[in-house]
Amino acid sequence: MGQWRGPDGILVEAIILGDRPLLRVSHQVGDRTYLRGYCTTVTELGEHGVDLAELVEDGRTAADSRLDHL
Repeated sequence: MGQWRGPDGILVEAIILGDRPLLRVSHQVGDRTYLRGYCTTVTELGEHGVDLAELVEDGRTAADSRLDHL
């Protein structure tokens, strides 16, 4: 799945939860990661403080991610 990073520690990940494709929005502050929420469409990302124009694709794989526990 894909991962995109934004300023100030924002991370958006395309995931499958159960049998539903979702976008998971989290926010990293220092060493802590906070879940902001899940979105079913890209247009919902703004409700979680995500500006699409500021997202950059993250080249790491899901195996490299420290956020798999969310």
